[in-house]
Amino acid sequence: MTRPLVAIDARAAVRAEIGGVERYAREMASRLPALRPERYRVIEPPAALAHRAGHVWEQALLPFARGALLYCPANLAPLASRRNVVVIHDAAALSHPEAYSRVYVEYQRRMLPAIAAGARLVITVSEFSRAELVELLGVAPEGVTVVPGGVDERFRPNIDPMPARRAHGLRGPYVLAVGTVSARKNLAALEPAVRALREKGIELVLAGSDRGYMRGGSALSLRRLGYVADELLPGLYAGASALVMPSLHEGFGLPCLEAMATGVPVVAAASGALPETCAGAALLASPSDPSELAAAVLAAATDEQLRGRLIADGLRVAATRPWRSTAERTDAAIGELLGG
Repeated sequence: MTRPLVAIDARAAVRAEIGGVERYAREMASRLPALRPERYRVIEPPAALAHRAGHVWEQALLPFARGALLYCPANLAPLASRRNVVVIHDAAALSHPEAYSRVYVEYQRRMLPAIAAGARLVITVSEFSRAELVELLGVAPEGVTVVPGGVDERFRPNIDPMPARRAHGLRGPYVLAVGTVSARKNLAALEPAVRALREKGIELVLAGSDRGYMRGGSALSLRRLGYVADELLPGLYAGASALVMPSLHEGFGLPCLEAMATGVPVVAAASGALPETCAGAALLASPSDPSELAAAVLAAATDEQLRGRLIADGLRVAATRPWRSTAERTDAAIGELLGG
């Protein structure tokens, strides 16, 4: 059997708590070797090195991994390597520095342009992010390949929501928001929606854990569920009357796609990559107009005719975005570098 040609950096994939970047890393670390076992092998650090302590592992040890290429799916890659294929999901820390700690912003400001400049190939997750990387990192447009994220088969209609409801004490109808508390997530704009939904007996809840390097956010009167275990997440979506994502900036917006796949209407901000990801299957509202967001959320949660249309459109869009396609497109791009 031939030695694998591509080593996969799985530092983000082994983290216990996952967001969009970690989800992408987990899926690619699993699906690429399944697609072509002769081409890929996964390099995992010890769990203790999954977060900040792992920067040393990634920069000092990973460059010595065997293989013609090194695939890094979570924004960072070893500067000493000149065989990197790196997925840079966005440049949010550069475009919205107020949403992050000063140390984190400075680290990203120094690392991202250097990583992009030294990579054999830069992959990103949306045309929006591609334009952002070209503008902020100085990457040539032809040097960035767009490979969007996908949705797992676990996210589907008719999932039993009761385990998630019981685990988080959700007894009545609720609208769901998913994400960390950060200025970039714009959760404060949902305050009028909280009041409008409450009048209809509907609760607005937020799923997601804090991250120490994020700044400036406020969840106000949203009920916070904290981090939701991965096995409960599909059911949490399925039990929701709607999903709302009011972010000022998103490189992709994976919760929108996951909600659509479970048959849940989506309301998203008309900003960042969200219109691109939702592909006409969501209600879009201005992130700077809380009353417009509130009206959209209330309609998506209570207007049965509108809900039916959004659910049908969302299922159609989600069906075209399996993670299998993400893996196949990634493998095709890597295959070109390897010469076929």
